[in-house]
Amino acid sequence: MQTKEELDAYLKGIINNLPDCPGCYQYLDETGTIIYVGKAKRLKRRVSSYFQKDHQNLKTARLVACIRDIKYIVVNTEEDALLLENSLIKQWNPKYNILLKDGKTYPSIVVTNEYFPRIYQTRKIESKRFGTYFGPYSHIPTLNLLLDLIHNLYPIRKCHESITPTSIEKGKHRECLDYHIKNCLGPCIGKVSHEEYGRWIEEAREILKGNTRTIQQEMLDEMQRLAQEMRFEEAETIKRKYFLLDNYRSKSEVVSHTLHNIDVYNIEESEGVAYVNYLHVSNGCITQAFTFEIKKRLDETVEELLILGIGEMRERYPSVSKEIIVPFPVELFIEGVCFTVPQKGDKRKLLELSKLNVMQYKKDRLLQNDKLNPEQKGTRLMLELQNLLALPEMPRQIECFDNSNMQGQDAVAACVVFRMGKPSKRDYRHYIIKTVEGPDDYASMKEVVRRRYSRMKNDETPLPDLIITDGGRGQMEVVRQVVEGELGLNIPIAGLAKDNHHRTNELLYGFPPQVVGMKTDSALFHLLTQIQDEVHRFAITFHRKKRSKSQTHSVLDDIPGIGIKSREALVKQFRSVKRMREAGEAAIAAVIGTAKAKILLESLAKAEKNN
Repeated sequence: MQTKEELDAYLKGIINNLPDCPGCYQYLDETGTIIYVGKAKRLKRRVSSYFQKDHQNLKTARLVACIRDIKYIVVNTEEDALLLENSLIKQWNPKYNILLKDGKTYPSIVVTNEYFPRIYQTRKIESKRFGTYFGPYSHIPTLNLLLDLIHNLYPIRKCHESITPTSIEKGKHRECLDYHIKNCLGPCIGKVSHEEYGRWIEEAREILKGNTRTIQQEMLDEMQRLAQEMRFEEAETIKRKYFLLDNYRSKSEVVSHTLHNIDVYNIEESEGVAYVNYLHVSNGCITQAFTFEIKKRLDETVEELLILGIGEMRERYPSVSKEIIVPFPVELFIEGVCFTVPQKGDKRKLLELSKLNVMQYKKDRLLQNDKLNPEQKGTRLMLELQNLLALPEMPRQIECFDNSNMQGQDAVAACVVFRMGKPSKRDYRHYIIKTVEGPDDYASMKEVVRRRYSRMKNDETPLPDLIITDGGRGQMEVVRQVVEGELGLNIPIAGLAKDNHHRTNELLYGFPPQVVGMKTDSALFHLLTQIQDEVHRFAITFHRKKRSKSQTHSVLDDIPGIGIKSREALVKQFRSVKRMREAGEAAIAAVIGTAKAKILLESLAKAEKNN
């Protein structure tokens, strides 16, 4: 068992002897297990940086505390280091490395390395000795369009027969249905030469790479040559293929014919996850489009994540592009490749298209996760709101107030409570306004807020993390005067303001209140609108009940000693208060008794006198 001093001396000795060249380093724990793999342009500088400072990030500090040994592999270039790092991560799956969700559910197209190759879609990636893989394709219609095009252009076999020159010579194969309907010309029975079949496969490879313009030009030249030789039927066959290819190109995403052999990357971060989009452009067409997810393990920067994504795609889809478009400068050197951060023009449009794809993928993933784990959605939205308003705590409990009255009559207020983005209806409260005369919303709001939070303060009930007013700056100010000024509480206050069409369009925060920039189609804005709608509904419902009750109020309701059953009996017998007065004490006593009859008549006489 090494002491700390012995371990430090051992690791320092390794670091001092590290070369100052590109390579990959591996950190091992006390059991000899690889717990982290990294790449470096200069190994010595990169590795030593882990041990020269105190790390603010807890995961990085935990990683360094677990390191018991260091191994490394030297390579020639930074690009080789990037590819090697990617390979080692997949091989060892180290504990502290980024998890790369590479979308293995997306299919690819494989061109097999058989004597008579096949071309088909697959979700299983085997060794390169089995075949060449193109993809993966996140857009399945594009994959199907490509396969349909290739099989319409070239009568390539679809069977699973193991065809060799020997098996053909010995006649081990028979014609299948595809042969009889002319979808396959029968290479298994020697009807197609190996050379001609190989030419079809090579042209199909070029189409999969996106080099359709070259194939079209060759077809055009061949068509003209056959026409000059009066071989019109053969020229017509080439013409049909030419227009099939032209139709495919018109359905592809055409950017600009001046753009060729370019890779485009964009990235979007979320909580603990990053999404990377990759586009490949060839002859003005987007021939590859793929987005994948990277789960962070340490406090990786967005640049580090993007570099990892570039390495992943260059290994997965062996790109020979000489230009890579990125959203910001990256410290990555690949020999013969230039990195571009376009500001305008067609390349900028490509970068924006990549951004659109990565944002859509992020949205889809979040919606998917929200369905699987609704609680996670609430946490995510509350964290988003906390970051947006720079709140000291996550707003686990949000309370919102609203007033309701009709020209100052039957004034009421309501408070709704949301916990982690969900309504907590058992905590909703109604309030009848007691101290305000007339339609004064500000005074009513002050009364309700004072009553609620003075009681919560006295009872030592947990206070909300955020108060939202159904209104703008004025409502926020009166709430602040009570919460901070009168009660001495420190509760953040926000406001939801409406436009002239009574639609919520602004979130206000701070004093003086400032408009907080939010997209009105975001999930968070929809949640805030839901809170506002809910408090408005709750207040209106209570106001209607109270108003309805006051409209059906009778003078009998205010007479002490006359209960519900007595009132019902009197109304049933006399129909109106006027008839009760005219009936006399004896008639009323026959219905409800002498004592109650006397009380009733005295109260009615007093009420009539007051009116």
